Amino acid sequence: MDRRTFLNAGFSAASTWAVARASLATAAERKVGPNDRIVVAVVGVRGRGSGLLSAFASLPEVQVKYVADVDESVLKQRVASVAERTGQRPQGIKDFRRALDDPAVNALVLGTPDHWHAIPTILACQAGKDVYVEKPDGHNAIEGQVMVAAARKYKRIVQLGTQARSGPHLLSAMAYLAKGHLGKVRFAKAWESSRQGSIGHPPDSTPPPGVDYDMWLGPAPLRPFNIRRFHGSWRWFFDYGTGDLGNDGVHRLDIARWALETARSAQGEKLPALPQAVSAHGGKHYFDDDQEWPDTLMVTYDYPGCVLTYEMRIWSAYPMEGESEGAAVFGDNGYMIIGNHRWRAFDVKGKQVAQDEAGYNDLGHVRNFLECMRTRKRPAADLETIGHPSSLLCHLGNAAWRAGHTLRFDPATYTFRDHPEDNKYLCRPEYRKPWVLPKASDV
Repeated sequence: MDRRTFLNAGFSAASTWAVARASLATAAERKVGPNDRIVVAVVGVRGRGSGLLSAFASLPEVQVKYVADVDESVLKQRVASVAERTGQRPQGIKDFRRALDDPAVNALVLGTPDHWHAIPTILACQAGKDVYVEKPDGHNAIEGQVMVAAARKYKRIVQLGTQARSGPHLLSAMAYLAKGHLGKVRFAKAWESSRQGSIGHPPDSTPPPGVDYDMWLGPAPLRPFNIRRFHGSWRWFFDYGTGDLGNDGVHRLDIARWALETARSAQGEKLPALPQAVSAHGGKHYFDDDQEWPDTLMVTYDYPGCVLTYEMRIWSAYPMEGESEGAAVFGDNGYMIIGNHRWRAFDVKGKQVAQDEAGYNDLGHVRNFLECMRTRKRPAADLETIGHPSSLLCHLGNAAWRAGHTLRFDPATYTFRDHPEDNKYLCRPEYRKPWVLPKASDV
């Protein structure tokens, strides 16, 4: 499959398409030199995307040439903010594909909802652009698989927005674990214990003025507009999001998996890329509202020789182990608690023996991406080796919860071994044209 599948108009003539493909090939071959200014297009600039736009625009080595959003009011505000900050006014566009057709653009930055992560990433890779995409990698497991295939085929740098991978205190935590201080490690856990709110039961309505609702839906099914299925709270619906497991849980699971992998490596033991079995229990036990994903959840990831768990209670206002969001790893010589801004290590008697404090490093994560665009080395949260495996834990946990029983995933076929009827939870049942997801073999 090529980009023609996704284009509505403008490339109908064969000769025009040949010229377009030639320009894309030129863009793909062009390297970013050590002194070149990196030109980016930032897509989806409300919420988290606004933070990404601010980070990229703050760097002198970056030019934000395009800002894309389907909400006209948001788009105007963000274009004005970049112009004020940098002295250069970016082009405000609603359709990100305009930026992909510009050979001057080096990278696409995606702060879009989960259901708009995969297809723009794939198209950008095909157009010779590198990609910074927010977490999780896609809306479902198969989308992540295709994203990896596209990045690999077109030799693109793709950084996932799991900023902990560039966080100073996380790096020092892993350095501590790499020395084997915890001994034999057999258990790790991740958790969310921070209060979210009810989204209620608002009625359907008409889209706000200036919103391209059809473009916002993209590959998702056509449904009446509802304010809770839109800005911010879209993540609680099957059509667009991955629940809080894919929202916040991907950060915590990524850290826990990283810590488990590092601590076991210190003992000469290798953690497989994926668990051999996944089970999940929970449901909507607290909020009476329109959320479809659970508000209370326990997921167990069974690896050979060790276990990783994830706990979620998005209705509780108190922390676990002193951290409202965190991860922990346990060995026979001690354990470590890792939070968003600190880590603490304890011996077998529960005495604290080491610590460090810092925090996530959003700007450092962006700088790492830009540096890897120049060097072509894998970034800190490389999609293939780090971003997709951690995201896949979330997708598999969600699938196990929806299936209602333990699932065993086969990474060779991207199917469930014992329950083929549950493969429907690995991908969207149908993609709304023209936003059809290609197969991994066809990108």
